[in-house]
Amino acid sequence: MRLTGPSARTRPALSRLARSWRGRRVFAGSVLAAFGAVSAVVQFVGQLFPGAVSRPGTVLAGCVALCLTWGLARSRPQASVRQEFGRPGMTVVVEEGDLFERPGHLVVGFTDTFDTRVGADGVIDDASVQGQLLARTYAGDAGRLDAELAAALAGVAPVSWESARDKPRGKRARYPIGTVAVLGSRPSLVFAVAYSRMGNDCVASSGVEDLWLGLERLWDAVRRHGRLESLSMPLTGAGLARLHDLDEDSLLRLILLSFVVHSWERRVCRELRVVIRPGELGRIDLPETGAFLAGLAAGARRHA
Repeated sequence: MRLTGPSARTRPALSRLARSWRGRRVFAGSVLAAFGAVSAVVQFVGQLFPGAVSRPGTVLAGCVALCLTWGLARSRPQASVRQEFGRPGMTVVVEEGDLFERPGHLVVGFTDTFDTRVGADGVIDDASVQGQLLARTYAGDAGRLDAELAAALAGVAPVSWESARDKPRGKRARYPIGTVAVLGSRPSLVFAVAYSRMGNDCVASSGVEDLWLGLERLWDAVRRHGRLESLSMPLTGAGLARLHDLDEDSLLRLILLSFVVHSWERRVCRELRVVIRPGELGRIDLPETGAFLAGLAAGARRHA
């Protein structure tokens, strides 16, 4: 008997499954349950019709393939969850994809210095969401992005200034955590929210309190400027901000909780999309996220 490896079609599913602890658990349980059921059926057929199972090796191979297929089907990672809220009337979606391909307004996390430069002489990683904003929305024109930031921050007083000696690279004016600079124009505004601190060593860091404050100020800005239009955001805090207090699941729930609680007071937008990078999806339990959103929706109905 010769058993072959997974096909080209199943290998991507197996790869995603291997990155998900919950997926591995569901896969193993489903395979064992299916194997037990199939074995019972085969044994029953063999007793009822002696000689029907004439090639046990082939039957075994078929049973193994069937059980593996069932396990993969049961544990296949979800790509999205969606929850409708009756009050306030809004939709929350958590999905895998490309943030910059989503229509509507966009949220991008910044540091308190609103640094923008990438590359060898810059302080921002070009693979980060902020780096992608510069490349894909501003075509790499940091001067244009800086000009828009300066205009948006004109009415905000910096809380401190770093010296060239202490911070030789990047910008030196520090703005309050939670500052939101509204960039661009409709129908695609960019809400640049400062939720982390840029160290003088050019390493960003944040904490739960900073992120919560940043989210509070973000929802207020979206409410004032967004006209209830669709809003997309990344898993803010999961990148280079060194927010180690929360894993990806907890971080996502914090964002969703903040949005829903603020929407109870006054609607922020008709639709919020949290767009997860493919590399981050395996570390998020989307079925549990769906259950969490359903619980928030039930709480919203009771809050009404």
